[in-house]
This record gives sequence, C-alpha cells and structure tokens, in this order.
Amino acid sequence: MDDETNELPKPDNVIFGEIQVLLAEKRTALAAMRTGIAVFALPLSVLSALIATSRYYSMEKVMPLLAPLMLLNLGLVVLGTWLVFRSIHRIRHFEHRIKQLSEKYRALAEFIE
Repeated sequence: MDDETNELPKPDNVIFGEIQVLLAEKRTALAAMRTGIAVFALPLSVLSALIATSRYYSMEKVMPLLAPLMLLNLGLVVLGTWLVFRSIHRIRHFEHRIKQLSEKYRALAEFIE
C-alpha cells in the first residue's frame, strides 16, 4: 500500500494510459480553440467585406438585411469567445492533472516532461 494516499500502487501502463487520455483531451481542447478562433474571425471578415463595398449600397435600403446579419455576427463572436475561453480552461485543467501525476509518480516524470 502507498502510505501517502492509502491506495494500491498503480502499474506503469495504467498511469501511461491516464496520461495518454489526458493528452488526447488536451488535443481536443486545442481543436476546439482553433474552431473558436475561426468562428470568431468569420464575422470580422464579413464586416470588412461590407465596409469595403459600402459605397455601392445605401445603408437605409439594406438596413432590414444588415440588422439580422449584425445579430448573427454578434452571436458568432460570443460563440467563438466562449469556445476559446472554455478550451483555455480545459487545457489548464489537463496540464494541472498531468503535473499532479508526474509529481506523484516520480519515476515517470522524466517521460512526461
């Protein structure tokens, strides 16, 4: 029995499996961050295209179309921001958990870092 945690010691392959799962979750969080950045950039590119072509239309005539587009852009900005901050939080959590495992099992720390 392990004196510090009152648990049976885990075999190395189980610990490596835990770390592999944590790293896979970290990759998933990074993919979610990449998606959030892309979703965040879409409204910016739409707005820049609208500004670049603004001399070809009258704001009063296109306002019924422009208002829902701005609402959609706002929603996309909120969604992109949420995805980025959520993935940052998850990445920090996974890094903390991996650090805990490497401190608990010193023999494996050299392979992790």
